[in-house]
Amino acid sequence: MSNERKVQELMGAPGSPYTRKMLAYMRYRRIPYQFEIQSRMAGADNGSHTKQRVQPKVSLLPTFFFKDEKGNEEAVTDSTPLIQRFEGEYAGREAIPSDPALAFVNMLLEDYGDEWLTKAMFHYRWHYDADIKKAGDILPRWRGISQPEEQAQKMGQFVRERQIDRLSYVGSNDVTTPVIEESFKRFIHLLDAHLTDLPFLMGERPGSCDFAIYGQLTCLALFDPTPSAIILEACPRVYAWVEVLEELSGYLVADSDWIDIDNAPETLKNILNEVGRIYAPYLLGNAAAVTGKANLLEMSLDNRQWQQNPFTYQAKCLQWLREAYAALEEVDRHRVNKLLEGTGVLQLFART
Repeated sequence: MSNERKVQELMGAPGSPYTRKMLAYMRYRRIPYQFEIQSRMAGADNGSHTKQRVQPKVSLLPTFFFKDEKGNEEAVTDSTPLIQRFEGEYAGREAIPSDPALAFVNMLLEDYGDEWLTKAMFHYRWHYDADIKKAGDILPRWRGISQPEEQAQKMGQFVRERQIDRLSYVGSNDVTTPVIEESFKRFIHLLDAHLTDLPFLMGERPGSCDFAIYGQLTCLALFDPTPSAIILEACPRVYAWVEVLEELSGYLVADSDWIDIDNAPETLKNILNEVGRIYAPYLLGNAAAVTGKANLLEMSLDNRQWQQNPFTYQAKCLQWLREAYAALEEVDRHRVNKLLEGTGVLQLFART
């Protein structure tokens, strides 16, 4: 870990929850960065502004650019490993708790935000007419403010069609709508209750899980009309929390600000109950479908039917959680088990 504050270069888009996650994290950590909106870096008609960059193996946002041992540029996209990298490279104001047991809980909740709450984000944005219209109107213009209107309208239609076609991979369809929407509404109430006593999921300072959930909520609370109206009506505290998390560079923290996992608040355990109720069984069902090379994941989830295309990446997420759990020292694993007992999460780590 070094005190050197090297400027990090990244490409992203304002409409990407993972871009917003990383930008808020970088500001909080006071890591200097240079941010370019995707189209200006990748476009062919931006004149002197265009900067040709190496492309990642999988095109995801945000994309960070580093130099390898030979000085060649490499593109890295996955937000969770990026945070883990920066936690090792930059000292001070860390977003991963020093307590291994609490760090594991933080990882679990970050994964929930990135991989389950994003289903609600994607669902609301591309399921309801008002949300589809706004996203189609605004997302292309974010990537090119000065483009001709005709081009913006064509791009808007392209974005709508492409993203709606991807709903099957996220799991949003007429069958799964009740599960996604009921889980989302439960979660915002649980988060609201937690925020009544503590400003962050991890205590008096944010963990990487706070930034993951914030990223999804920048869309659900601040941008997309349907979920935004739900949050404003039912949980305005959650809306306010999202606005606050965007800029925490001046927020002062201390090592004592983390939650004591051995005396965790009931509000945190209630959130973990939701993870065990909905996300844990989904991860197991999805992993079984991926392992079995099934064409379709069909299962009962929260006593309702669930149906979607199997998602290989989320099978890897389960593997990484299991590896992290197995890597805990016995005493820390016991502490994690004590917190997770009765939540349903421990089924992820049961021996088969």
